[in-house]
Amino acid sequence: MKTIYKLILKSYIGPMVATFFIVIFILMMNFVWRYIDDLVGKGLDAAVIIELILYATVNMIQMGLPLAVLLATIMTMGNLGENYELLAMKSAGMSLLKIVRPLVIVVLFISIGSFFIINNLAPYSNRKMFSIIHDIQRQNQALEFQDGLFFNGIDNMSIRVEHQNPETKLLTGVLIYDNRSAGGDMTTTVADSGYIRLSEDKRYLLVTLFNGATYEHTRSSQWYTKSTLRRHTFERQDGQIPMTGFDFERSDENLFTGSSQTLNIVELQSNIDSLEMVVNRTTTAAYNPLLRDQIFTKDPDAISPPDTIFVDRSEKVYALKLLDSIPGLNTRQKQRVYSNARQTAISARNSFSFDESTSKEALNQLYRSKNEWHRKLAFPISIMIFFLIGAPLGAIIRKGGLGVPVVVSVLVFIFYYIINAGGEKMAKSGEWAVWFGIWLSTMVLTPIGLFLINRANKDSVVFNIDGYQNFFKRLLGIRTKRKLNKKEIIIHVPDYPQLILDIEALAEDCRQYSNRKRLLNIPSYYAIFFRFHEDHVVRELKERVEKLVEQLHNSRDVAIIGALNEMPILYTEAHTRPFNTRRKNMIAGICLPVGILLWLRIWRFRLRLYQDISQIQKLGQFITERINKQIYGQGNQA
Repeated sequence: MKTIYKLILKSYIGPMVATFFIVIFILMMNFVWRYIDDLVGKGLDAAVIIELILYATVNMIQMGLPLAVLLATIMTMGNLGENYELLAMKSAGMSLLKIVRPLVIVVLFISIGSFFIINNLAPYSNRKMFSIIHDIQRQNQALEFQDGLFFNGIDNMSIRVEHQNPETKLLTGVLIYDNRSAGGDMTTTVADSGYIRLSEDKRYLLVTLFNGATYEHTRSSQWYTKSTLRRHTFERQDGQIPMTGFDFERSDENLFTGSSQTLNIVELQSNIDSLEMVVNRTTTAAYNPLLRDQIFTKDPDAISPPDTIFVDRSEKVYALKLLDSIPGLNTRQKQRVYSNARQTAISARNSFSFDESTSKEALNQLYRSKNEWHRKLAFPISIMIFFLIGAPLGAIIRKGGLGVPVVVSVLVFIFYYIINAGGEKMAKSGEWAVWFGIWLSTMVLTPIGLFLINRANKDSVVFNIDGYQNFFKRLLGIRTKRKLNKKEIIIHVPDYPQLILDIEALAEDCRQYSNRKRLLNIPSYYAIFFRFHEDHVVRELKERVEKLVEQLHNSRDVAIIGALNEMPILYTEAHTRPFNTRRKNMIAGICLPVGILLWLRIWRFRLRLYQDISQIQKLGQFITERINKQIYGQGNQA
């Protein structure tokens, strides 16, 4: 047993490690492509880029690890099935659950480790990653000139050079537009050659130009009507311009701790409690003044309109009779009342808007924090679920390598990702409960995994389309038609005299059964669910019909063969009860919505059974007349 387990573990560890790094590499390429514009052209050190990639890799584990577990499991079980090793283990008496026992232990440890990663390591790496990305985005583009193109990496400046010597760094044909003046002045400098470089500390731009001129376009206080253009020539001009953003400066990572992705589960719980208090406080602050001053309009059909408006000022309550006092006021007094009410409404609206925005922001943060809290718990569970799906799929598919397993894994993961992304989106918006949105994918995939495990453990056919078609046909009551053809060679000639007697006896028994059971009457709900009995007569009638069909199939008469194809296939249990066990029937009967639907289904099958019995009698009479007229009456020509 230990040898077999070592073989299984050896077959699993290799694909697991390989697929994990392959998935992480693919996800990392997607990450680099997303931030390629921020990384290129800024002269970043290799250490900074490597650090960013390492921190991003930790973040990618949340998506890459479940996919790697799924793919490795399918590959491992597929290789064992393709090489008949899985068959040999089952022949030795080992079930699928016993075969995958060592893999369950390994995946369990992986799930526990994944919780540590997402709860402890991921928040730390996210803080580092967000800090580095922010610093990279804040840094200006590196000072690099291209021949004939403008360099716009400096705020309010544009530099163009015709040619740059790659060895001496000498610039020729220099053109500089300087618009850094706060008064709107613009300086244009043209030079034959020069040097433009950053200082050692990257805080200053050192400019040395030769043989050129400077044009200053100055504006007065009335710049829209007056301006002055001045020109200065020079043989050599040295300048020093203060610069910022060219040096890579690290920010304090503690500035990025506000996001829910940078907190562990304990910190998230504390944050959730604080946000709930903020939401309750801001909501109360927003709505209480409106309710107090009766700014909200009330539905007269639901609540009677008040006769009095109460205005709380300086801890005193004043009452104004709407129906009695206002009509008696003069124009000035009415205007004063209207003005006070308008100012109160405007003030309440402004206060409500501010408090409402604060409450909405706190509520959004609350949803995100709860979302992240549940996600940290759902992530390890998802790894186990992917294993439950991958193990039976690999045993069923029995294909190793990277072909079929990759396709199946990607399809399953896409299905999971769509459900998970949709659930998280609805949870973040507050349209669904947070626990439902986050755990929706788990609730959907868990029954699928258990079903596949059960079918694979019993060696049942899962992807047999005909089996599912027959199941739904039985469930919906769709008839299965006979497809009998005239035989070219007949070995056993039918005994027509005996068959005529059997057909007549079958017709008479069908008639008696229909009259005795009263199939056209409404069935008893109590008898179906709580006092049902086996209907052995229908089972016997079905056996007799199938025996007649088998014997008459040897006939050479095409009309008889056509009549046999119209002979119905009887359902023996669908008209008696919904389930085979008494307990299930009683439970279904107690659950009235389900019970009524099943009762209607049974009634439908009783009517169908009546039609089938009538059809058997009719076809039996036709076959008897056909035998007497065409065959038996002519001396058995067959």
